Amino acid sequence: MKQLARTTALTALTCLAALLPGLASAQNGYPTKPIRVIVPFAAGSTTDIIARAIADKMGASMGQALIIDNRAGASGTIGQQAVATAAPDGYTVMIHSSSHTVSPSTFAKLPFDTVGDFAGVTPISSLPNALVISPSKNIRTLSQLLAAARAKPGSMNFASAGQGSATHLNAEKFKMAAKIDATNIPFKGSGEAVTEVLSGRVDYYFSPIAPVIGQIKEGQLLALAVGSPRRAAALPDVPTTTEAGVPGSEFNFWIGMMAPAKTPRDIVNRLHDEVAKALATPEVKERFAKLGADAWTLKPEQFDAHIKEEIASNAQLVKAAGLSVQQ
Repeated sequence: MKQLARTTALTALTCLAALLPGLASAQNGYPTKPIRVIVPFAAGSTTDIIARAIADKMGASMGQALIIDNRAGASGTIGQQAVATAAPDGYTVMIHSSSHTVSPSTFAKLPFDTVGDFAGVTPISSLPNALVISPSKNIRTLSQLLAAARAKPGSMNFASAGQGSATHLNAEKFKMAAKIDATNIPFKGSGEAVTEVLSGRVDYYFSPIAPVIGQIKEGQLLALAVGSPRRAAALPDVPTTTEAGVPGSEFNFWIGMMAPAKTPRDIVNRLHDEVAKALATPEVKERFAKLGADAWTLKPEQFDAHIKEEIASNAQLVKAAGLSVQQ
């Protein structure tokens, strides 16, 4: 009987120990101060737009403001490093794009471990990239773009939100599938890239729909195709690149939230739940619909697994495209 009593007591203590981190967090009332949200791209970029679309709702629900901190540069790695080295206390998080899974293959050495230094919270949205071009180029269809590129190999260029960014990878995958030659012109974010395409100084850009939907509807930009596997709800009449004659060119662009690796699991779970709650509000749903963004969530451990898988697949793409590695 004594042995049974000891075993029962030990089991109870073990269960209590497992609950302590959550109890501690509850007792501390997390969050007790504003939460810094690092966005590794410039204000006005797609990642920034999506971050701001949910920040207010999350802040209202959590009782503390979520403050956007734009840390643009070096294809997002400046912002990534700031988060990787931040205190893992739940008061610094990152909202980044799928460029997060590209940088391990396009940089010879990173000041952080893309897997080991981050804890996935959840994806927030998947967004089709639209291949946009200025009407001044007198190109109205994807087949006309391909004909122009093939007529003068190497004469065309395209914008990207940084060397090795997800927008760059989308364009490279398209270029390989279409068997054309074009030069990447990297910028710090979508805002600069869109400006250069509007001016005609850069030929085309695989832009997330959010920063260009207004210009497309106003006729300032033409959307020749979307790079996603399916047509975009916001641009139902625009074909996919596969439908337009370039099979094997699909690319999945997403935006998600991550935290420093050692952030307590109960805080990570709380952040996940708050993102999901914000995405379910009518206001955010309406905002995403206007942006052409689809809400998308995964449990933290599922998001971590997805990131690992995508790092591997993007490494193969970078190698196949022969992209140079930044030192």
